[in-house]
Formats: sequence, structure tokens, C-alpha cells
Amino acid sequence: MPESTGLPPCMLNAWHENEDELKHWLLRQLANPELAADSLHDVFIKMHVQGKAFCNISNPRAWLFQVARNHLIDTYRKDKRLLPLPDDLEVISDTDVIATVDELTQCLPRVLSELSAEDSDIIQCCDIEGMTLQDYADAHQLTLVAAKSRVQRARKRLRENMIQKCQVILDERGSVCCFTPRT
Repeated sequence: MPESTGLPPCMLNAWHENEDELKHWLLRQLANPELAADSLHDVFIKMHVQGKAFCNISNPRAWLFQVARNHLIDTYRKDKRLLPLPDDLEVISDTDVIATVDELTQCLPRVLSELSAEDSDIIQCCDIEGMTLQDYADAHQLTLVAAKSRVQRARKRLRENMIQKCQVILDERGSVCCFTPRT
């Protein structure tokens, strides 16, 4: 007498039709029989959790493989290997970076005054005084998209001028390393 699993026939049929293919696919992806078996079991459990709703899925094979792919992604994320840091790694404290950037603000007034009036105005209003881009756009009869584009271009020109005129040197991570103050 066959053992009753309590699963609807549509689930049993879908599982029996796709189990071997899923198992081989998981084995190819994981290259570890035990992990592949565990993953296959997890896919079965997720199918079981669906209950009778699984029978309404138009393509059970695609659903099973999608669940398997998502399971693998979750497994890879949980299993990220952390590499040890080298002993000679130079650690730069946040306070050192903040101090350098704070000192760099000495260059800001002069470089800001050398930008076009349009660039200087939007940076002054939005980045220094804290006006929202929507308020700036409304005050200057601009769309929000136009204001966003304008502030991005102005920031880029400010950055380029700060690097050139204050002789800013960036380290390999792109952080400010040092500069020549300008008054």
C-alpha cells in the first residue's frame, strides 16, 4: 500500500517530474553533494509551504528552479568568506579625514566665488544653506529635474576647481589626502 504524504497530486507530480533535474542542477552549482541535498530539501519545503496554492502555478518547473536559484543566492550571501586584513594595513581614523576635510573648507569661499553665478548660487542655497532642490526649483522657475541636473553640474565644476586651485591630492581610495590652502 503506498504511503500517504498528504500532498496534493499536483505537487507530487511536479516534484517527481523535476526532482532529478533540480538535484543535478544544484549539484553542478554547489559542487558539494551534501549541500545540494540540503538545498533540494529546502526547495521541497518551500513548495510544501505553498500548499494547494502551488496547484495554481502555471509553470511549476519554472517556479521550482526560481526558488532553487533564490535559495542559492541566499546561501552565497550567508556564506561570504571574509579575507584577513594584512598586518601592515595603514588605518586612517575618521577624525583624521574629518580634520583634513574641515581644513579644506578654507579654500571653499574663494573657489566658490570664482564659479559662475548660477553654479555658485545653487551650491550656496542647496548645499550650504540647506534649501531643498524642490524649493530652489520653485524659486527659480525650474523643474525639479532641471534643478537636479544644475546642482550636479555645479558640484562637478566645484570639485574640479577645488582640486586644481587648492592643489588637492586624492589617495588611491579617492579621499582627500592633502592640499595647499588658498586665501
